[in-house]
Amino acid sequence: MINDLTPLQIVSELNKYIIGQDNAKKAVAVALRNRIRRQKLPPELIDEVTPKNIIMIGPTGVGKTEIVRRLSKLVKAPFVKVEATKFTEVGYVGRDVESIIRDLTEVGVQLVRKEWAGKVEGKAKQLVDDKIIDYLFPVSKKRREQKTNLLDGSFYSGIEKEKKESFDVSTKKDEREERFERTRKKFKDKLEKGELENRLIEVEVEENIKSTVEVFSNSGIEGMGINFKDIMGRMFPQKRKKQKVTIAEARKILLYTETQKLIDMDEVIRAAIDRVENLGIVFIDEIDKIAGQEKSYGPDVSRGGVQRDILPIIEGSTVMTKHGAVKTDHVLFIAAGAFTTSKPSDLIPELQGRFPIRVELNILNKEDLKRILTEPCNSLIKQYTALLATEDLKIEIADDAIDEIAETSFLVNEQTENIGARRLYTVLEKLLEDISFNAPGLKKKQFTIDKKYVKKKLQTIVKNEDLSRYIL
Repeated sequence: MINDLTPLQIVSELNKYIIGQDNAKKAVAVALRNRIRRQKLPPELIDEVTPKNIIMIGPTGVGKTEIVRRLSKLVKAPFVKVEATKFTEVGYVGRDVESIIRDLTEVGVQLVRKEWAGKVEGKAKQLVDDKIIDYLFPVSKKRREQKTNLLDGSFYSGIEKEKKESFDVSTKKDEREERFERTRKKFKDKLEKGELENRLIEVEVEENIKSTVEVFSNSGIEGMGINFKDIMGRMFPQKRKKQKVTIAEARKILLYTETQKLIDMDEVIRAAIDRVENLGIVFIDEIDKIAGQEKSYGPDVSRGGVQRDILPIIEGSTVMTKHGAVKTDHVLFIAAGAFTTSKPSDLIPELQGRFPIRVELNILNKEDLKRILTEPCNSLIKQYTALLATEDLKIEIADDAIDEIAETSFLVNEQTENIGARRLYTVLEKLLEDISFNAPGLKKKQFTIDKKYVKKKLQTIVKNEDLSRYIL
């Protein structure tokens, strides 16, 4: 649970995926712990404590985004990553900053809905099995009428009526009910054992008709906070069509439908808005690109204008979304940028004041790159060996080869643009290109990659600086 996570535990969890950058990890761990502490404050103080927003300063590929993404997953918090350069001042063509909170709310709703779906999954599966049995062995109207007719004397006359009167109606009814239930039970047993998965049945599904209103979503429509799909749905009920599918496919279709019926959307939206307001995390990347580096003339719609528009959201305001009003007072904002041609002091003073914590991330050295290749739970070496294992190809990368890959990546970063750990992807792709291409047809199913092989594949490119700029 979130309440049990100490800053030390948070950093320990982040260490499983991110190498180094201890200062940044400590900063986000303290920010998260302060949220937990705030929940325990008395009511008169709980609204007074605002989150301490963070600016991360460091080049690309050192782990800024990954730290925040992993943090949000750790606490199941609604999270959105946005690029500051995509926004313009209100009144100009482009996205307005309030769409950040609308996107965050949508993420929150989907997150809570998924949790609800997990809670009702067991009940939904039972309902799906019952529905499939009804499709396989339906209770027809004719049978229901026959049940009624046994008790209705109007269909009999003369001798038939006399026979009917001497007939034990209740016994006949019980026998039919028992036979009917026995047959259904047989079908249900077969269904549970998976013996009917390939059998075709006819189910009713909703027609998926796309709304033409979505064409305008990038302009003014998104700002209106109106759910056109719901409005149109009420005016024109969703059409249904019959479709023949296997029971395995029908189960997927019906499970989604039954799950949605069991979910209380009003409660989901209420819980989602509460989670967004108290746990939401917004990561604003490339904030250095909107920092005013020099005085300019005329409207500054993509720099100073955006900063002025972001300010009220970070200070705390109410944004209207299609799910309702969302307050941003306690949403945690984490901004990041390389700040190579500008500095945090180039931001407008009011915005600087709203980011009291500054953290500088270190440039990755050779040792860091080596650790990134092997240590994290999702390390690149593990990823590539697992991918090739799907072709029954066993790849072993020797320790001296890992050293050489890390050194090559570090060298290329120094000679050309420093793109941090992302350089490892380009180097590994080039290294394993031939093996990966020929993998399906290779007779030899085991390869050991050593330092000699790495040098053979990459040395020519690394030595030629111009070539490495294009290839690595």
